[in-house]
Parts: sequence; structure tokens; C-alpha cells
Amino acid sequence: MEIVCLDLEGVLVPEIWINFAKRTGIRELEATTRDIPDYDVLMRQRLRILDEHKLGLKDIQAVIADMGPLPGAAEFVEWVREHFQLIILSDTFYEFAHPLMRQLGWPTIMCHRLESADDGRITSYVLRQPDQKREAVKALHGLNYRVIAAGDSYNDTNMLSEADRGILFDAPENVIREFPQFPVTRSYEELKAEIRKGSLRRIP
Repeated sequence: MEIVCLDLEGVLVPEIWINFAKRTGIRELEATTRDIPDYDVLMRQRLRILDEHKLGLKDIQAVIADMGPLPGAAEFVEWVREHFQLIILSDTFYEFAHPLMRQLGWPTIMCHRLESADDGRITSYVLRQPDQKREAVKALHGLNYRVIAAGDSYNDTNMLSEADRGILFDAPENVIREFPQFPVTRSYEELKAEIRKGSLRRIP
């Protein structure tokens, strides 16, 4: 039994915070887990900046509403689901992910959630569990699944290490340099080829 675990942002959809930063002109919000490995440090920085600029959940959701999957992502998800079970393991939030999941055909996603005040100001975030991507892969191993995983950022590397086959997808050069053990892919066709290599079955 085999299952594929994919990161969301940078793999299937554009980076939400980068798009929001471009829309608002706040360059500090362009930082992602590609730049800052410590997720708590990154999120505290984001919440501080949002507070300073009096921006809330509705402002971010308005940007997400105009976003769609990366070109070819919906077709790639369809291919994966045809041949494997699929779970999206993401450090985004359910409050962000819902419209994007609709455009991807409602795959299963495991992520975090936000806490917000009545005025829409984001006050905090709640992790589903620490190091949730790796813990999910460990749990799937406990259910006797063989796991093939792909991601693009520092926060994916524990998941990739725990998987039976871990693959980098369109990762920045700093991540590629620090984790040379993972094969690097730049397109969905290349990613399909690496997933096939990780499978114990013949996958068309």
C-alpha cells in the first residue's frame, strides 16, 4: 500500500504570503519557510507585521480568492489520485486553504488553524501538532503505508527524510545545497518520474 504526501504552497499553489506581500506592498511578508526555517519565528514575524499595518483575515482571504493552482497542478493531482492515495501536508491554515482545495478537487489536507478576534484581526495560530508533516508520515508508516513525499522548503525536509522516498520540487538553491540527498525536480513531469521510481508498482 502506497500513499503520496505533498506540500501545498510552492508545489501545487503559489505562496500565499508572497502573493499577499505583493498585493499590499509589504516586502517583509515575502519571507517564507524557504528563508526562515523556524516556523514559530516566521509566524510571529508575520502576525506582528499584520498588526502594525492593521490587516486581518479578510484581507488575506481576498487575495487567496483571486489565486488558483499553479499551471498543471490540478492535472497532476488528478494523476496522483488515479494511482495512489493522496494527502496534502501543509503548514498553511484551514482558513486559507478552503478555496484552493476546491480548485484542486478537494484532496485531503492536514494543516493548522488560525485564531482571530471579532474584528478579523489574527491573534494567534494553533499548530495541529509540532513537526506535523513528519509525524503524519510516521503515523502512516504505522498503518503499513509506503510513503512517497514531495516538498520545496526547509519545513518539508523532515517529512522527506521520514518518507520512503523524499523528493524536492522546484526548491530554492539554498535548500538543494543543504539537502543533497533528495532528488531535485523542476516540473510535474519530472516529479511524476521520481514518484514512479519511488513506487514498488509499475505506474503509467
